[in-house]
Amino acid sequence: MAETQQRQMGFWLAEPERRLLRAIAARLPSWALPDHLTALGVLAALGVAASYALTTGHHLWLWAASAFLVVQWFGDSLDGTLARVRKIERPRYGYYLDHIVDAFSTVAVGVGFGMSPYVDFGVALGAVIVYLLLSINVYLETEVFGVFELAYSRIGPTELRLIIIVGNVLLALLGAEATVFGAPVGTVTNWTIGGIVGVMVLLLLRRGGKSLQRLAKMEPPRRS
Repeated sequence: MAETQQRQMGFWLAEPERRLLRAIAARLPSWALPDHLTALGVLAALGVAASYALTTGHHLWLWAASAFLVVQWFGDSLDGTLARVRKIERPRYGYYLDHIVDAFSTVAVGVGFGMSPYVDFGVALGAVIVYLLLSINVYLETEVFGVFELAYSRIGPTELRLIIIVGNVLLALLGAEATVFGAPVGTVTNWTIGGIVGVMVLLLLRRGGKSLQRLAKMEPPRRS
């Protein structure tokens, strides 16, 4: 983050997560650096993708995907906290690296999920595209307003990971051949993800509209 930008973490788990991350960061060995945690997060994201792809062979790989998601949270969320706790921040470097890594991890996880038997590849790709659009909107707002506000309607990346883990558990318990209310589990998963994507689009339109209204008041139309 640039020094002039403020962080606003309005999602449900923001405060307990912040306390937990600071406690963990204070106890990490001195040789552990923020870049190490960033790399760990990337490797864990690849592990999530590989685990989803391997569910074509056995649904128990969903448990591995959930475990890798926890590791990915650890690396992705803790790198910036560690830098702030040790007062070794590199605002521009960290901002750029964090978000380019987030984009890569999002694509990796989405592609892996699309390779599983639980969701159509097109649906998974659509979810990735909409999530990236939400992220891009956050970065644009950070640039024009000077405030980094990550959450959409109290839902942030941590909450999203928990939702995915709960979904993994349900799918692991059901199995790929199960039916839910008479419909194949894959169909139910597709419709569920499609519904979530629809909500994400509405949130993007709502927040984008508010941002445009705010900018229009800050910079009203001019006449030559």
